[in-house]
Amino acid sequence: MRNHHGPSAPQHALTWFSDIGDGVPRTLRIIGKVAAALVIAGCLAAVAIPRFLDRIYYRGDASSHFDGGRFFNPDGDDDTIRPPGSGGRAGFFWNQLTRRDGRPPWPDAVRVHPSRPAARVDGQRMVATWIGHATVLVQTAGLNILTDPVWSDNAGPFGLGPRRVAEPGIRFDDLPPIDLVVLSHNHYDHFDLATLKRLWARDHPAIVTSLGNDALLRPAGIAATALDWRQRTQVRRGGSSARVAVVRNHHWGSRWFADRNRALWSAFVIDTPSGSIFFAGDTGMGDGRWPAEAARAAAGPIRLALLPIGAFRFVPGQMSSGSHIGPVQAVEVFRRLGASAAIPIHWGTFRLSYEGYDTPPRLLGHAMRCSGQDPRRFAPAAIGRPVEVPPATPVPAAVPRGPACLATPAVRALR
Repeated sequence: MRNHHGPSAPQHALTWFSDIGDGVPRTLRIIGKVAAALVIAGCLAAVAIPRFLDRIYYRGDASSHFDGGRFFNPDGDDDTIRPPGSGGRAGFFWNQLTRRDGRPPWPDAVRVHPSRPAARVDGQRMVATWIGHATVLVQTAGLNILTDPVWSDNAGPFGLGPRRVAEPGIRFDDLPPIDLVVLSHNHYDHFDLATLKRLWARDHPAIVTSLGNDALLRPAGIAATALDWRQRTQVRRGGSSARVAVVRNHHWGSRWFADRNRALWSAFVIDTPSGSIFFAGDTGMGDGRWPAEAARAAAGPIRLALLPIGAFRFVPGQMSSGSHIGPVQAVEVFRRLGASAAIPIHWGTFRLSYEGYDTPPRLLGHAMRCSGQDPRRFAPAAIGRPVEVPPATPVPAAVPRGPACLATPAVRALR
């Protein structure tokens, strides 16, 4: 609609731009022109960019978690819409940018000894290698499975975003042929298009994700199977096969802010001939019912759970955020899954939050002891060090000691 009360902001800026004449010192003219250009760009961006970036990734009928345009958490979105911590959205982004919120220091680099995995692991053996963040290679029954593969140095667009402090635990060129990739959602620290292009060009793996995320792969010529929660697909590679179920978790998705929740987020249950694997993706606790739903979706007991424990603290003392479980909640998820073993992921690779570098695994140890569960079943793994996953066994009933167990000087000292 035309503005009848004077020039628009872009028009006003253009007028200012043209009025900066020779009577003004050259430095001031340059500053004025740059300022005018920024005003014009900002005004145009406010109109054009959101529409351009708000892409429609999925079209379908409304459901219990899709309103016909955007996905949502059926157990509520209040805890994922608000920025974690305090200070509102502006304060959150300012703290992330400046890191002047008193956060403890992180190392600039962490020593990693990358491994060279076998080409295949056959039979009932299961070997898992944490590559960093949410990327894990699981080898079993002749299958090579990769979760949320990220080999880029930064977790963000255009080479920006948090920088990797730990190199990948397996060099990309040392990866065995990948048969199956599961993609939990479209955040840059989990959905790395540069890595996916390399994997597709080299191996053409089967890729399973949740609704809408395939739209981000299609322009790159990458095929994927995109499923809704509670749907499953069979993957066959050579003489091996696995059944992949997409299951509910509690999170959100976006690549550009304006496209928030245009694609779905999920966890996965992967049933193999040697046992079931659960990959949580990125998740908050929500109503806490989704771990039991995942356990019911598995063909048998969950042999291995890959559970996030990091990026949970955005102010001192915080134990979880709406979008990310911390170690205490991860321990409860582990118990509700009834899994035989777990590997903690989503920590120590990209700095996404306030907590200290090694706070997640240290707090995990305390939480496991307080939960009444055997700490050896959910113990931190080193990046790049293969873990021999034991066979699934009956899980003894745990008797948690209660919240007071964590109210100790050692836990309070963790930043």
